[in-house]
Amino acid sequence: MEATTIKVHGNTKHQLDQFREYKNESYDELIKKMIYIAKKAKTQPELSKEAIESIEKARKRIKDGNFVTEEEARKRLGF
Repeated sequence: MEATTIKVHGNTKHQLDQFREYKNESYDELIKKMIYIAKKAKTQPELSKEAIESIEKARKRIKDGNFVTEEEARKRLGF
């Protein structure tokens, strides 16, 4: 896969950083995710709105520490 460099303003980079779901998420992953959401917004606007709201709620829960680790989930499910 060929890589390229793009120039963005510092404020744009800061705003992109706010959309990261995890610290090491690459800008390529982030941009692909945003392109996917933008395309879905055109073809299925209600589904896109619902998905975005769900993502925002989940991100808030994670930031608040309200989540179950994989280990805890395995114990609960008996694995």
